[in-house]
Amino acid sequence: MNVFVIGATGFVGGTLARHLTAREHLVTGLARTDVAAVALAADGITPVVADLDSRRSATIDAALEADVVVYAAQADPMLETATVESLTRAMAGTGKTLIFLSGSGVLLQRTAGAWSQDSFAEHDPFAVEPLATSRKAAEDTVLAAASDRLRAMVIRPGLIWGPGDHGHVPMTYQSVAATGAACYVGPGLHTYSHVHIDDVTRLFTLALEAGRAGGLYHAVAGEVPNRWIARESRTTSAAAPAASHHRKRSWSGESSGPSSWQPPAGCVPCAHSRNWGGAPSAPTCCPRSVKHAWEARRPQHVTDVSLSL
Repeated sequence: MNVFVIGATGFVGGTLARHLTAREHLVTGLARTDVAAVALAADGITPVVADLDSRRSATIDAALEADVVVYAAQADPMLETATVESLTRAMAGTGKTLIFLSGSGVLLQRTAGAWSQDSFAEHDPFAVEPLATSRKAAEDTVLAAASDRLRAMVIRPGLIWGPGDHGHVPMTYQSVAATGAACYVGPGLHTYSHVHIDDVTRLFTLALEAGRAGGLYHAVAGEVPNRWIARESRTTSAAAPAASHHRKRSWSGESSGPSSWQPPAGCVPCAHSRNWGGAPSAPTCCPRSVKHAWEARRPQHVTDVSLSL
């Protein structure tokens, strides 16, 4: 299969491109610079030197030469909107596959660090926070294109963690370096669903093989409040204190992802309390640290009614 990855030099797109190359797919990847092109080639990925701005037409041409296009870039919202519109217009009627990497951030709520009882399945209605408006619009454009002989899908992972990530765990450690404390917003109970990068790449493989046109898939595998992340980072950062910051923005963010249970006092939640559809499953509690729970209990499968291992 010929797969073109837009975002092949990034965390998710790069991991996915290398994963597909290892599975003997022919993978091309977007490279904005010659240096990036050399790095892709070293990983066995054929580089396409182009971008989403002045050289967008070259990106679209490369997309039309592929069987599958994966959009996994983290671009300026205006560039993303224009690129998605160009891709769906150019690929309409071809029967090719387009997979758009979105995220559970489209569901974000501003809670100032408080707990939220809300959870969302894939097709539940929700109020879109202004920061997520353009991303939600891009999702809608991709899904609408599925009606025009385009196998278009959207995947919404939670916060992706693993080697090389830039999520809340490394940001919390950065806050220790910058301020001497592991920072979080307010009471630190704003909660995000998480998923490991290996599970995300396996999910994309499933989508390539069995995903349906118009499919919208949540990829989540557990949830942890930011306060627990801060406390764990404190124990591994020379006993730096965990500190609440009540300003509007801090290292650990301010929004709350899906959550529906109150953690028992003195316990750390294991990272498997959220199922694929976003609905709550029975919570459990264990004496492990958050870091240990994530490393030792990372879910080994992802599945839903449409895709299964």
